[in-house]
Amino acid sequence: MEPLIRSWKVRMIEHGGRRYRLFENGDAALVCGGIGAEAARRAAEAVIREVSPVRVISVGFAGALDASLHVGQVLEPRTVINAADGSRTEVGSGEGILVSSATVAGREQKVRLRKAYGATAVDMEAAAVAQGAEARGVEFGVLKAISDAADFSLPAMDRFVADDGRVHSVRFARHVALRPWLWWTTIALARNSSKASRALCGAVARYLERPAFCRDGAGPVSSAAGDAASRVSTGVGIGNR
Repeated sequence: MEPLIRSWKVRMIEHGGRRYRLFENGDAALVCGGIGAEAARRAAEAVIREVSPVRVISVGFAGALDASLHVGQVLEPRTVINAADGSRTEVGSGEGILVSSATVAGREQKVRLRKAYGATAVDMEAAAVAQGAEARGVEFGVLKAISDAADFSLPAMDRFVADDGRVHSVRFARHVALRPWLWWTTIALARNSSKASRALCGAVARYLERPAFCRDGAGPVSSAAGDAASRVSTGVGIGNR
């Protein structure tokens, strides 16, 4: 999201013992949540408390479950399903189903999630953000960029993700350096993530230009995404106030 927020104002906020950088630009606010449901939930709570948004948008990367989806394609799913308990959130616009998994989804798990939920993509955070927004009476939206194709095998990442959603990058780099068979996969993932990031920045910018966001008197809209689904990425929260 760096290209999008480069000129935005930034300040520090604190919630639940963690400090976040809150980026603001007019009626929009963004906070990076990290990887995983718990990190995304905390980021959503932080941005909701701080800016009292009318909408929270889960923004980040997702893995394709539908073989027709390509890296860099941006989705706005109509339904979000929590694979942990089967709960569903209807967004009210968009199309397709996004399923949120508790762990990084490899190729075999993608196949199972596709069959179980009829989903087109998988992430790790959107369902947690949706539930947090619903609990506080805040509107919810989703934007996800595909960072790995349906047949792409991701390196095991879960043990390199801290409790606060941050990636232990140095530990992961050392792990990969000692395993040459992971080099190509890691390089491809970095390249794909860069492409997905560029596409996502453009999609978010267009989302914030929609009439519903630009009208006078609109209340704050925030979105927490802490999304890295089954890929290496930080989560993001965006808001319009």
